[in-house]
Amino acid sequence: MTGPAALPALAAIDFDGTLVRSDGTISDRTATAVRRVGEAGIRVIVVTGRPPRWLGPIAELLGHRGTAIAANGALVVDLATSQVLSSRHLDVPTARTVVARVRALFPSATFGVERAHGFAHERGYPRGIRNSERMPLVAYADTVDELLAEPPIKILARVSDVDIDTAAERARAALDGAASVYFSGAHLLEIAAADVSKAATLERVAAQWDIAADAVMAFGDMPNDIPMLEWAGHAVAVANAHPTVHAVADTITASNDDDGVAQVLERLL
Repeated sequence: MTGPAALPALAAIDFDGTLVRSDGTISDRTATAVRRVGEAGIRVIVVTGRPPRWLGPIAELLGHRGTAIAANGALVVDLATSQVLSSRHLDVPTARTVVARVRALFPSATFGVERAHGFAHERGYPRGIRNSERMPLVAYADTVDELLAEPPIKILARVSDVDIDTAAERARAALDGAASVYFSGAHLLEIAAADVSKAATLERVAAQWDIAADAVMAFGDMPNDIPMLEWAGHAVAVANAHPTVHAVADTITASNDDDGVAQVLERLL
């Protein structure tokens, strides 16, 4: 793999599975490397699937300064104030279509939704598998009407009886462009508005800073990172990344547990 031709102007870094270790912590080495890169004049932005209520560790890492791209690109959040600067929700009719078509594909699927101010889910949804699902809950939903009482930021579908790569492929075909389908872990589809991706939002934010794609280094581990990695001038995958992420990377670094991102950032300096 080749290295970047010049220092990037922007480092766009996925959080879970990329910066964060398997035990849910960030090493001192990684935190120091991120801080030093920022001090050297390279902008750092975390681009994550996390919802707003789960951005505290990211704000702490970046010194409660700057912005983060959250919910797979649906939101841009000010880390100093926690204010949502821009958002892109699924409209309710489209969300209804998503739930109906995905449930038709996978009758045992259960659904949750990320909202601007919390998380709601059907009573059968196995809440608590991810840390974000242990956070404050807006409501239980006994009907689709209750689940979609407001436009969701993204829909989460637990699909436990089908391989997640296969489930995502089948869901994309069934939705036929009506929504974007991602996954960032086993058994969980993440579905957002059709034009939402980490790449699209990163491109828009970078343009506001007058930074072109070829001046961006992006880091990731899961298929929801692929559009961002393909857009950026230099793409870095951690060793623990999904095989499809390795396939699009310019550089493969060490795993998240072995400070792979830090190793690349340290070489930049």
